[in-house]
Amino acid sequence: MASPDISQLIEQLNHKSSPKRRAAAKKLRKLKAKEACPALLAALQNELNDKRTWETQYQMIMALGESGCIESLDFLTQLAERDFEATMIYVAIGDAVTRLTLINNNNIQPILKMLVNSRPMFIDGALRAIAILKLQPKQSDIEKIIHYGLALDADDNSRTWIAAAAAGWNGDSVTEYLHECIKSNNQQMQRAAKAALKNKYLKWSPL
Repeated sequence: MASPDISQLIEQLNHKSSPKRRAAAKKLRKLKAKEACPALLAALQNELNDKRTWETQYQMIMALGESGCIESLDFLTQLAERDFEATMIYVAIGDAVTRLTLINNNNIQPILKMLVNSRPMFIDGALRAIAILKLQPKQSDIEKIIHYGLALDADDNSRTWIAAAAAGWNGDSVTEYLHECIKSNNQQMQRAAKAALKNKYLKWSPL
């Protein structure tokens, strides 16, 4: 049974005001309340009918991912194929799908396959999750991620997340990649790369 606070937030997901619904989703995201998963998924499905409320949709998707709502994985994977004007939604989907895939499979391979054909903003979200979760893939998988990063534009934000994730990674290719990132004009990338070379994870607070 959900606690009174959680129950109140679940009820607020149906509020007539989008900012109120968004606030509830953000709080549930922070609480990582699994008991809210069915309500969050239902609320998102309803929210998708109004493209103007993309910020609320974003927070609901993030809440599903961070709360470990496995039951939403198939729906979110299908959602990644839809066309959204607000491309930040793809970032949230990429982040959530990565988290839920790892919980479901305990394997990064499905995520690496996504780096091939997915939308750039989806990939950005997936790499962000890898960085924030401080994942330690096997070396062959690290090499694949580094290879992907090197193929991107020098200032591409996805390279920043790879640099951030690399704080716990080893290997000559990782070191070379981080030195390349330091040459970028992207200050966040420079910061992430310099910290990673010292094996230091930075604290990130994504939207």
